[in-house]
Amino acid sequence: MSFTSFFLAEEETYDNKDRDELQQDLDDLEFQMFRMKENMRKIAKKWQIIGIDQTKDDTWVVVYTNHDNNSLKIMLNDCESSYRGMWDFSIQATYKNEETIFIGDIKGPENKGYGSICMNYLKEFAKQQNIQYITGNIAKRDWDHVERLVHFYEKHRFQVKINEEYKSGEIVWQPYN
Repeated sequence: MSFTSFFLAEEETYDNKDRDELQQDLDDLEFQMFRMKENMRKIAKKWQIIGIDQTKDDTWVVVYTNHDNNSLKIMLNDCESSYRGMWDFSIQATYKNEETIFIGDIKGPENKGYGSICMNYLKEFAKQQNIQYITGNIAKRDWDHVERLVHFYEKHRFQVKINEEYKSGEIVWQPYN
């Protein structure tokens, strides 16, 4: 979308809102910015902040990480609530070898856009570290939402192989494929 078309779309949105709605939007944004500043200050004491982003619902989030030679976590905290030492969403992974990150678990609420934000940061981290693959398994415990998982991984350009008989699957992402 070009800047001009984005501006026109935003202008149409604002034309349809009355003054009170616009003021409420501004107040909400101001509150989120204040909360972001406070959350970032608290998070930075323990974790490495790697970015800020916006969800599909325009909620601001702080994205941060913790990694060592064995494991990697990409975590997220939304700016609608105060950071209290616990992430709102997390992708937990380990290094299988010098070329591969293995996703062990993804935890947090669904359909908020948190997973996509964290996955994009994980893929960017892999590229920066010259990691050739991100892999993972779809386990039997995930079978009640396997369609949603397949959709999520395919949206993020993973190759997904499902074994219906054993209720299992494998995912593989390569940065330059």
